[in-house]
Amino acid sequence: MAYTRKNVSALTAAERRRFVKALLEVKRRGEYDEFVRTHIEYYVSDGEGGLRTAHMAPSFLPWHRQFLLDLEKALRRVDSSVTIPYWDWTRDRSATSAPWTDDLLGGNGRRSDLQVTTGPFAYSTGNWTIKDGVTDRRFLTRDLGRARDPIELPGKSDLDWALADPVYDTAPWDSTSRRGFRNKLEGWGSGGGSAAWRNHNRVHRWVGGVMVGGASVNDPVFWLHHAFIDLLWTRWQRRHREHRYLPAEPPASGSKQYRRVVARHEKLPPWDVTPDRLEDVSRIYRYV
Repeated sequence: MAYTRKNVSALTAAERRRFVKALLEVKRRGEYDEFVRTHIEYYVSDGEGGLRTAHMAPSFLPWHRQFLLDLEKALRRVDSSVTIPYWDWTRDRSATSAPWTDDLLGGNGRRSDLQVTTGPFAYSTGNWTIKDGVTDRRFLTRDLGRARDPIELPGKSDLDWALADPVYDTAPWDSTSRRGFRNKLEGWGSGGGSAAWRNHNRVHRWVGGVMVGGASVNDPVFWLHHAFIDLLWTRWQRRHREHRYLPAEPPASGSKQYRRVVARHEKLPPWDVTPDRLEDVSRIYRYV
């Protein structure tokens, strides 16, 4: 039977406690830091050589879907009642609403060094030490809304713009693709300021701190954010049932994207799974 993923703002007090407790246990066991290292390893940009799977590529959505499933399996080995909640940032938009409460993820970082000092993931608890990151800081950092250079979370109109595109992705299958649902949702734009960061990307920038860059998994909000991104993919699929993951076939040998992106039936590293097998997960979980 499929289990459910709930809006984080709808979790009961008991569900919040169990989710946090399971996360902390996965961290204590050393498993959580493996997820951090995996995301850092597969955070490959357009400018780098080789295969791109996690970002700036069509497989952005199935890659993170499998990543979420792996973390969820780890959580459910601790507590079989736990699933990953999603954060709908079009509705819960303040720095004091869920998930930024003391019984969930804690609040904003302090002004001096952006260190999170509240909630169960504060460094002072001894339960959440950063072991793999882009700096040598050992504590979780956030800069909600970017006080020195304010940025707003995406809104419903931003999502509607992405969801309205019936094509999954288009050539050149990278951060410069101007058409296609994938990049409109992933959010690589052009120009400066907010225009350069749309939807998924702008949320990472709004949270700030460790959420900016390949080590973003160090902030547990990463999973709630990507659960919402995954939910948006399911909404797009329902709206455009005749359209599927693209490219269906690998780019030809003369293409600049030859062996750089994953086609529908190709394996999606680091797993033995293909994007087409991840298009329908209705037997595993559903959103409520």
